[in-house]
Amino acid sequence: MNSMMSDVVVIKVGTSSVTTARGDVDVAVLANIAADVQTHVASGGQVVLVTSGAITAGWSAVGQGAARPTEARILQAVSAVGQPLLMDAWRGAFASFDRAVGQVLLAPHDFADRTQYLHARGTIEALWQLGVVPVVNENDAVADEEIRYGDNDRLAALVANLVGATRLILLTDTAGLLTGDPRLDPSATLIEEVQTLDDELMASASGSTSGVGSGGMASKVAAARMAQWSGIETVIAPARDAGVVGRVLAHESGLGTTVRPRSERLSARKAWIAFALPTTSRLVINEGAARALRDGGSSLLAVGIVSVANSFASHDAVELVDESGALLAKGLSRVSSEQLEEAGVVIHRDELVVLI
Repeated sequence: MNSMMSDVVVIKVGTSSVTTARGDVDVAVLANIAADVQTHVASGGQVVLVTSGAITAGWSAVGQGAARPTEARILQAVSAVGQPLLMDAWRGAFASFDRAVGQVLLAPHDFADRTQYLHARGTIEALWQLGVVPVVNENDAVADEEIRYGDNDRLAALVANLVGATRLILLTDTAGLLTGDPRLDPSATLIEEVQTLDDELMASASGSTSGVGSGGMASKVAAARMAQWSGIETVIAPARDAGVVGRVLAHESGLGTTVRPRSERLSARKAWIAFALPTTSRLVINEGAARALRDGGSSLLAVGIVSVANSFASHDAVELVDESGALLAKGLSRVSSEQLEEAGVVIHRDELVVLI
């Protein structure tokens, strides 16, 4: 089934939402979400679930009440215990609908390598053809960097772009994006709609407050920005509200925060360059080059580069910033950093994404 033929929704559920205070999988939350997913799929839509919680569930099973460890090797082992527990809970949540679920574990390499990227998309579409709900998680058991630095909000935004989703729903333990931190500002209120995710709004988002997840509101805002540039609407909503997914899909007013997509959607390849590829280096460019990028349609020439943060190889993804440090664009370099002096075009406009 072509993902663009139906209403495709990516739903991400955070660790603090899928697990209880003890760290066990919260089957009531999963059942609530599964019922709405079943309704959407039965009506012809498609869903990808992105789930966190493997490490927390695994430690609940083997930690014997001790404090959660921090060593990457132990966390990898714990996630290997928790991931099957998490999948079994999702299987149980969909069992009453006679709907199967399929595990898809992804790592950064699956988005950084174009072939792997397309294989991941093909696997998800094949699961849809079989009537199966794909359940995605980071491959924590082998990707220790993801345990230290990753978060599933970013992963969900990447998956939403991968499958051509129309909506990204980030379910969390708060009402949505608030005007301030409610722990510090009792008058903080819900922001119901966001048209532009500017630097001020990005900076105001706080980190994780639950102590069990790797994300927090900052990562959700960053994920929403990624989705916005991919032309995907994002809703940040409370996971434990009854029927929350169905109500979001019905566009219920006042439920969560809706981040509107840009009218111009990046192509799949340019979104892949902008958001899926890890950045290898940062190039500072002069005002003339910056102006050419802002006006659009120009390639980056070597003459416009002022400085290079660190070395990079040809075909690496690099960020372009102006002399004040403001991010302008990201692209794939045609040459290595050692070849810059002999180069003409460093990044061709077809491999360049302007992010302003």
